[in-house]
Amino acid sequence: MAELERDAITLPPQRGPLFYLGAIGLVVLMVVGTLAVLGRHVGRPFLGAIEIIQAAILLMACASVVIATISEAHAAVHLLTDRLAAKPKHSLAKLAAFLSAIFFIGLTVGGVWLAMDYWHAHEESEVLHIPFRPLRALTALTMASIACVYLYRTFRSSLSHKPASDRQ
Repeated sequence: MAELERDAITLPPQRGPLFYLGAIGLVVLMVVGTLAVLGRHVGRPFLGAIEIIQAAILLMACASVVIATISEAHAAVHLLTDRLAAKPKHSLAKLAAFLSAIFFIGLTVGGVWLAMDYWHAHEESEVLHIPFRPLRALTALTMASIACVYLYRTFRSSLSHKPASDRQ
C-alpha cells in the first residue's frame, strides 16, 4: 500500500477561481439532490431538480476538466513512452499535445456552431425554463480553453528555448 501512496499523483493545493466554480457546482448538486430525495420521501417532490443537477454537473465538469488539463492530471498510460529516449519521448509529447489541440479546436468549432444555430431558438429546460444559451457558451469556452492549453504545450519549448542570438 505504501508503494501506491508514494507513486500516486499529488497535485499542488491550488485554490483558484476554477476550483471554487467547480465546488459551487458540486455543492449545488449535493444540496438539490438531497432536497429531491427528502422531498420524495415526505411526499413533496422537488420539481425541476434534475434540470438544476444537470446544469450543476456541467459547471462542475467544465471546471474540473480545465483544472485537470492545466495540472496535467489526466489519466495516461506510459507503457511505451517510458521506454523511449528523451528526444523521441519529447517529440511524442509535443505531437500528442498538438493532436489534442486539434481535437479540442474541433469541439470548440462544433460548440460555437451549435450555439449560433440555436441562439435565436430560445432553448430552455422544460420545467424551470433554464436557458441553454449560457450553458452552450460555457461549454464552447471550456473547449477553447483546453485547446489553448494544448497549443501552449505544443509550442512552449520552441518559444522558451530560443538561441541566445535570437533573444536580443
